[in-house]
Amino acid sequence: MKKYDIYAIGSPLMDIFTETGHENLAALSLKKGEMHLVNEEHSIRLTEGIKDKVIKTSPGGSAVNVAVGLAKLGGKSAFCGVIGHDEHGNSFENDLVKDGIIPHVTRNNRKTGHVITFITDDSERTFATHLGAALELRKEHIREEEIAESKILHIEAYMLEDPALKEACIHAMDIAKKNNVKVSLDLSDPALIRRNLEDFKKIIRDYTDIVFANEEEAKTFTGLEPEEALHKIAEEVETAVVKLGDKGSIIKHKGNTHKVNAFKANAVDTTGAGDIFAAGFLYGLCKDYDIEKCGKIGSYFGAKVVEQVGARLEHDLKKELDKLNET
Repeated sequence: MKKYDIYAIGSPLMDIFTETGHENLAALSLKKGEMHLVNEEHSIRLTEGIKDKVIKTSPGGSAVNVAVGLAKLGGKSAFCGVIGHDEHGNSFENDLVKDGIIPHVTRNNRKTGHVITFITDDSERTFATHLGAALELRKEHIREEEIAESKILHIEAYMLEDPALKEACIHAMDIAKKNNVKVSLDLSDPALIRRNLEDFKKIIRDYTDIVFANEEEAKTFTGLEPEEALHKIAEEVETAVVKLGDKGSIIKHKGNTHKVNAFKANAVDTTGAGDIFAAGFLYGLCKDYDIEKCGKIGSYFGAKVVEQVGARLEHDLKKELDKLNET
């Protein structure tokens, strides 16, 4: 028996949500639907500009959201990352514990990272991210024995651009491969892929067993439309997943292709939909469910999360899962 279902490595970030118009994004030099890295000075200016328009704040980060989602479904999760000696850092660690995550977090003198999420009236989200302390993850923070005791190592691709973060994650993936731990990677963002395409192709070829991508990410990575992109990615991995939003998802696992329909939803904010999909899918894999059921779980909770603002579902996910299993 493994100690954890997933061991997640990512950027611990406080999420700050606000609504805005399309024209405001252009004025802020933010490309709609993408993630933008901003320095501390730029982040302070953006924060000042929205201080009277904040809808909510909550702990987040892609890999963190996956770990939390899986734990709330009844799985066992650990998270590795770096936070600051500040109020946001304290809130972040306390929330991990409250959500049932084993926190393998290191403290640093930099500020805890945060993301300003701009939500437009079409429910699309655009991110301005200041990574802060999250940039300080190093090889020595990676716990070999904990990764070895996990079924799946899950990493967000945002961690594979900065050289030091990439070195730490490659080290973690090396440990995983030596210990027969599956490596799961979320491709995260089209602009990120464009900047690091050849590196990402090599990492997927050499280390990765499970890849998650949305339509745009899959097209940026392969140059192909969704189904052809799925097959291309699946040439290198055991399990490839391309998420199609309200059209469901397509999955190729061990050579077999599956189409999973979406659940109906009244979308108000797509933040976190991909993360909770991955959480549900990986939960199913850890329970040895068939691939279509894994996709169904991911799709169901993805539909639930887009009906609210924010990436976290606050209600009882275990009860929701029981209802789903009865259908």
